[in-house]
Amino acid sequence: MKGLQYIICYCLLLVATATMAQDYKLPAYQKFTLKNGLTVYLMEQHEVPMINVSVVLPAGAIYDGDKAGLAAFTATALKHGTGKYPKAKMDETLDFMGASVNTYASKESAGLSARFAAKDKQQVFDIIYELLTNPTFDATEFGKEKQRSLTRLAQAKESPRSVIGYQFDKLIYGDHVYGNITGGTVSSVTALEAGDLKKFHADNYVPNGSAIAVVGDFNSKDMKAEITKLFSNWKKGNSQSANLASAPVATADKANVLLVNKNDAKETTFMIGAKGVSRNNPDFVAIDVINTLFGGRFTSMLNDELRVNSGLTYGAGSSFSALKNSGTFAISTFTAGATTEAAIDKALEVLDKLHKNGVDEQMLTSAKNYVKGQFPPKYETSGQLAGLLTSMFWYNFNESYINNFQKNVDDLTVDKAKEIIQKYFPKDKLQFVLVGKAADIKKIAEKYGKVTEVQITDEPKKKAF
Repeated sequence: MKGLQYIICYCLLLVATATMAQDYKLPAYQKFTLKNGLTVYLMEQHEVPMINVSVVLPAGAIYDGDKAGLAAFTATALKHGTGKYPKAKMDETLDFMGASVNTYASKESAGLSARFAAKDKQQVFDIIYELLTNPTFDATEFGKEKQRSLTRLAQAKESPRSVIGYQFDKLIYGDHVYGNITGGTVSSVTALEAGDLKKFHADNYVPNGSAIAVVGDFNSKDMKAEITKLFSNWKKGNSQSANLASAPVATADKANVLLVNKNDAKETTFMIGAKGVSRNNPDFVAIDVINTLFGGRFTSMLNDELRVNSGLTYGAGSSFSALKNSGTFAISTFTAGATTEAAIDKALEVLDKLHKNGVDEQMLTSAKNYVKGQFPPKYETSGQLAGLLTSMFWYNFNESYINNFQKNVDDLTVDKAKEIIQKYFPKDKLQFVLVGKAADIKKIAEKYGKVTEVQITDEPKKKAF
């Protein structure tokens, strides 16, 4: 009887989830652009008296030049104080209000996120404006952050999972700016000075090419007036590097293996992949559904074969990391050193099976239901919605991604899935990064392509091959 009740509840949950996904539409919002080029999004949400802010700026690691880590350091250092709010005063003010303001830099962009009570909006917006336009880059705080960063970078050399991501990006992107290492290297961070941050900020923290999204408990007419009055004072920049990442990413002409030696490694951590897709790809939803089936969930083909059926690893998956102009596709997992070859072969076998057999109706339905069930919870909170709006701006997609999501998922047929697999899931000239004990696995690595060996303590080269 309990089993029957469980089945009924589970079926009802699936129906409710599908209905919620079908009914979900992006809430109404306003969009306008200030004279200095700053794009503004306003979305009212009155459930709780809170406001969330998301800001995106063209100030990511792709603009680092030969100073790897510069964008990340600049973003962090914004909170070291401004002309109006020295660090201690800023921290005390935000803490007293129970507000949070965070800054960060990614491969392509820099950003700021904030959450605060609606009644404190004037004070917090003043702090946000100061952070974006008038940071002081305090030398003492910079020195402390630099030392912390060098310690983290040194510790990362002991962890295969900490280095394999940027090594894989280097292998795929080579000299392209997408290959820049966001966190920097020991040598690049050592050479950074506070003056570098000031110049980077002046060049890249500009309103033109940036966007701010405000979501929460406010009146749009009043908020538009406040934002316009405050942020119109932000001087337009003259940056000439807006299209720095638009150059095409070269495609590898053969299979390559980057073997990262860690002498005391007992496991082999590896990534297998190739170029992927950009975020505004028209087939993005269909790709996501197929990847969910292949390696994007616990019950995926990859995890079933490598973990459940063969016991070669505790977990295996695949992902598309999409950027504005390009992206990567990667299979990733780890295994005992002795089972390196078996695990790699099994991963390639599953990829080959995907291409040869495609997917059937039952598999596709399962993946569709999973993706639709995961979709609405991604955009439940004001903070998530603010982030979505700035993502729409940065990656150049509109609300149809949200409003037509259910339809785009349901429209994916078995025949269309085969086309998606053949077009977007690479199977030839794959690129491999293996982190493990080279003495034990180099001969195995040679089976998969031309091998270049480096030490885990080495600084990444501009181009691996």
